[in-house]
Amino acid sequence: CWLGDMDQNSYLNIFFLKCSTIDIQTAGDPKETPPPELLPGETVVKEGKAAILFPNANEVFYNPVQEFNRDLTCAVITEFARDLLAERGVKVVVPGEKEKVLVSLTEEDPEVDAEADLTTEKKNGDEESAVVATVGEKCELGLRVLEGLAASGLRSVRFALEVPGLLSITANDFSAKAAALIARNAQYNGVSHLLQASCKDASMLMYEKRGKKERYDVIDLDPYGSPSHFLDAAVQAVSEGGLLCITCTDMAVMAGNSGETCYSKYGSVSIKAKYCHEMALRIILHSLDQRAGVYQRYIQPLLSVSVDFYIRVFVRVFTGQATVKNSASKQALVYNCVGCGSFHLQRMGRRTINGKHMKYSAASGPPVGTECEHCGQRHQLGGPLWAEPIHDSQFVHKVLSAVAGNPSRFGTAKRIEGMLSVVTEELDDVPLYYTVDSLSSTIHCNTPPLLKFRSALLHAGHRVSISHACKNAIKTDAPSAAIWDIMRCWEKMNPVKREKLSVTSPAFKILSTEPSLEACFTAREDANPQSRKRHLTRFQENPHAFWGPKARAKAGGGISTNLQDKRKKFQNKRKITDSSPLKNFPCKRFREGTCTQGDVCCYSHDPPITEEEKAE
Repeated sequence: CWLGDMDQNSYLNIFFLKCSTIDIQTAGDPKETPPPELLPGETVVKEGKAAILFPNANEVFYNPVQEFNRDLTCAVITEFARDLLAERGVKVVVPGEKEKVLVSLTEEDPEVDAEADLTTEKKNGDEESAVVATVGEKCELGLRVLEGLAASGLRSVRFALEVPGLLSITANDFSAKAAALIARNAQYNGVSHLLQASCKDASMLMYEKRGKKERYDVIDLDPYGSPSHFLDAAVQAVSEGGLLCITCTDMAVMAGNSGETCYSKYGSVSIKAKYCHEMALRIILHSLDQRAGVYQRYIQPLLSVSVDFYIRVFVRVFTGQATVKNSASKQALVYNCVGCGSFHLQRMGRRTINGKHMKYSAASGPPVGTECEHCGQRHQLGGPLWAEPIHDSQFVHKVLSAVAGNPSRFGTAKRIEGMLSVVTEELDDVPLYYTVDSLSSTIHCNTPPLLKFRSALLHAGHRVSISHACKNAIKTDAPSAAIWDIMRCWEKMNPVKREKLSVTSPAFKILSTEPSLEACFTAREDANPQSRKRHLTRFQENPHAFWGPKARAKAGGGISTNLQDKRKKFQNKRKITDSSPLKNFPCKRFREGTCTQGDVCCYSHDPPITEEEKAE
């Protein structure tokens, strides 16, 4: 049953008495239609401007930690709509947003004042003639949005209530119960004129909309796990210059735990490395570009972020046979040393400008030898992955400015501002990163402060930045040889015990070489990023216990087994009994009087044997 003792058919019968169709085609003004009454067992969850009905028995529909994901998506789509609709003569108006006013900076020059007045009048005249798009209102020149895996419809309802300039929103889910819940939530929030519920396979729905006049301007896919089987349909169903919003939660696969599975899903081999989270972003971008290229289309990343337990990318899709030829030179293989963690990228193709023509050829390589030049260990081969910038700096600045100027719009505005600030500080032309703690761990020395390490790189004439994907990350254009030279200089100031190092270890071989430069660790002002100086929320701590992804929904949307009960069920597989060999050893904590395990302790709590007992 889904709601107490109510079965699925009973729930659907009650729903269809409330609403004429599952697509919410209600008669008359949808705003005058009263909201549906709560059914037995239902509860209301509020997020943003939306109030969503949830069955108490089904906990998988809502994860409050994903509020950041939904807030960021609303902010990105709003700025995307602002840019796209401006070309159609539509002005987007967001509640609470301050309008930019042209002000004269001098009172002495009447000509400047007159020019400013003329500019203001012209600007006001253009704004009066332009079509104004507000939230909650249908815009005939607006965007067509699809949420392919909508579940309760929370994200789509928030789009309707918080994003201006929309023509229609299709909230689709393969579950009939979920589709019925979407329809009720749309009616409950008074957005039936914008939001339509759909109960179809997401891929088939997108394949049906491949026609140029039927494509969606925005497609949002947030599946449980991998979105790989939706990507082919998505790159075809999005309009020219349209926006794809893709979430991946299968981070174990994309971060290197199962490289062969990653290859089967995304056409790229993931490897275990400190930069695995940024590599995951570049793997999904590679997969999107590869699938788009089949249809003579290519992608332009706007924003790519690694957040909590998932990654999220926002890309635009365009069509152009000539530009698609550049795809090979945008991908790269990565050679990662298993000993010291040094990495090198090898582009898949090469392009050179020959007058007015572009010449394409195969890339030459590899960039490394059979052994690492620093530690003598072997290399792992990963990729291919996207080697171009993963953000559009100009677009990110627009989103950041809008969120910072209207902080009351989103509940997670502080975190969005902090993360986007770090994104704008990243070196966009430098793929992947090192981490200071892993560099120190390799040579077994104390970890240098981030500020001093970044200062040393700047003193050496290299560029350096942090990364939003890891708080200890170092993104730099410095070669790996320069990085290890700086670490050698740091080790001279904080020496390690060389006699304890194995002659075959990476640390021994790295420290056996004298540095070719004299590193300066004096702190520099430009080594401290502005996001750190302003004390922004850059790397948020875990919000609460068990904050990760919830349990997968059952087929048809039924009750899902409690995730915590499932975790407890599969833990402690090897229970230690009294016959365990560990019971032959005394418990040290019991002797000290600090053991709290009691009889379940795996070690013996018997009193120690005296010398007399041993003699007997």
